[in-house]
Amino acid sequence: MEGKEEDVKLGANKYSERQPIGTSAQTEDKDYKEPPPAPLFEPGELTSWSFYRAGIAEFIATLLFLYITILTVMGVTKPGGNKCNTVGIQGIAWAFGGMIFALVYCTAGISGGHINPAVTFGLFLARKLSLTRAVFYIVMQCLGAICGAGIVKGFQGSRLYELQNGGANVVNPGYTKGSGLGAEIIGTFVLVYTVFSATDAKRSARDSHVPILAPLPIGFAVFLVHLATIPITGTGINPARSLGAAIIYNKSHAWDDHWVFWVGPFIGAALAAMYHTIVIRAIPFKSRG
Repeated sequence: MEGKEEDVKLGANKYSERQPIGTSAQTEDKDYKEPPPAPLFEPGELTSWSFYRAGIAEFIATLLFLYITILTVMGVTKPGGNKCNTVGIQGIAWAFGGMIFALVYCTAGISGGHINPAVTFGLFLARKLSLTRAVFYIVMQCLGAICGAGIVKGFQGSRLYELQNGGANVVNPGYTKGSGLGAEIIGTFVLVYTVFSATDAKRSARDSHVPILAPLPIGFAVFLVHLATIPITGTGINPARSLGAAIIYNKSHAWDDHWVFWVGPFIGAALAAMYHTIVIRAIPFKSRG
């Protein structure tokens, strides 16, 4: 009995101090210091090779993303084929999520692995990068998306390419533009919120005992959002992806709803940035103290 009592005492006193939670936990980390916000304009970036290398990485990553994902969409319906022999919605979702996982893993150390103007916009609002870099990234992402969709059309030919509307995002029949906009806002919020959480340096410092591979939850978030919203909008949550497919397909109905796939993701990204900065990290409150 004495030995058991000793074990109980040892177990009770093993962690003598309660672990802080909430804002108090964030302010007591001794191994982390909040980095200063990125400047709005950083002219010095324009003379740095690493700046252009990062833009090229975003261009190539978005090109490969559109190539693999739009080509997967093209395989859903084949002339005279059976849908049971194609990838289906689940396969499309896996293609989008899997490519994001792979490409973020490859480019995170070079450009941050955004591959999405909405992600870039959200990180800019959180002052994680300058306006100069944000604009450059978005331009390169859009150019990469156009080239990636163009390669798919070159491989498929006009007839096969148009069977699936060139992979262009539209609000599907039976849904209103408001429904499509809401789906894009919520879907992008899920993605950008996951990006903030998975790449939070302070969380890595505080929870260093929890191993995390940042591209994995980001890719999985993309997969889940696609499963949920493909029936509604085909799932945009990435304005570059929607723009590239729309430009190469270039039919009127692809442009009718196109604004939804810019406004929705940007609103969702802004809400995620605000939620992470104000609620999760409580940065404005810490700056007052």
